Amino acid sequence: MSIWRFADLIAPVPEEARITLGEGETPLLRSQRIGPSVGLQNLYFKLETGDPAGSYKDRFAAAAISAMRAAGKRRCIATSSGNAGAALAAYSAAAGIECRIAVAETAPESKLRQMLAYGAHIFRIRGFGLDPVVSRDAFHHLGIMGSRADSALQISAYTFSPVGMTGVQTIAYELAEQLPALGHVFAPAAGGGLCVALARGFTQLSERGDLRRIPAVEVVQPEGNDTIATPLSTGEPRARDVVATTQISGLQVPNVIDGHWALTECRATGGAGHAVPDEFVWETQQRLAREEGVCAVPAGAAALAGALQAARRGKLRSDAHVVCVVTGTGFKDENSIARMIGDSTAPMIDLHELERME
Repeated sequence: MSIWRFADLIAPVPEEARITLGEGETPLLRSQRIGPSVGLQNLYFKLETGDPAGSYKDRFAAAAISAMRAAGKRRCIATSSGNAGAALAAYSAAAGIECRIAVAETAPESKLRQMLAYGAHIFRIRGFGLDPVVSRDAFHHLGIMGSRADSALQISAYTFSPVGMTGVQTIAYELAEQLPALGHVFAPAAGGGLCVALARGFTQLSERGDLRRIPAVEVVQPEGNDTIATPLSTGEPRARDVVATTQISGLQVPNVIDGHWALTECRATGGAGHAVPDEFVWETQQRLAREEGVCAVPAGAAALAGALQAARRGKLRSDAHVVCVVTGTGFKDENSIARMIGDSTAPMIDLHELERME
């Protein structure tokens, strides 16, 4: 089980250089309760929570680190708000490559600990992931570090790491196999790379004659990081920089990054943009856990929040086959779990109290 099952479709890497931890081939789960509650008969979740480091970014890291290994690179320079850093740290460890990661100011501590557990060297940059000017300048300086002969810059975006992003396209290849009647794929967007990867993957299959109809790739963003969603829905030709005010970790990317491509390529599939409030994302995260048994990071619940909003606004047919990409496991983000459960805890009881429960 790995993305290299699709080696003929992604960026070429010699077989002897390929690294895998068993990423990909994640399950497609049919909604038992949430879909029927809003009149969606065929709602599904693509569970990227099962990847080895806990998110779809493992697909990116497998392709990116394998390409570095093939090129003889020994140092990975990266940026992350959490999931990409954990994935790159894990795959760098497997490849014997040093990993240095600049993390967003608001990255959850639990995600940072995961990176450190894999042996990565990490540092925060004040304002990074919130202020578009700081973020742009940080990318510039990190690019200089990554341009050294023994190094490579890895950021999960086509703008910076097109080879690694071909690994993310394998989500589309798997979905085409798992649900041939697929009509809509809802995906969260920060810089837009995941949505571009889905659109390119489906288009690639269509051009090969392996896909009869390209599904609409629907872009979901928090209202406080609306670089792509509203421009996509209103017909604007370009994405836009913003000052990020969202508290949804992983979706705090105030710069365009892959946003222009996301507009043109997702629009070509018939997809639209969906801007959702933070509170609705957190509510949806809780519903996923308590009604479907799926514990997702808030960013992973954002896709479903967008689909639910679209359904309530009459934008989806009741019989449409709809997939929401659940991008990562909720156990990476302890703060979001604490928000979900509030003051709940496990009370200590005596044996005689247990007997009274019989």
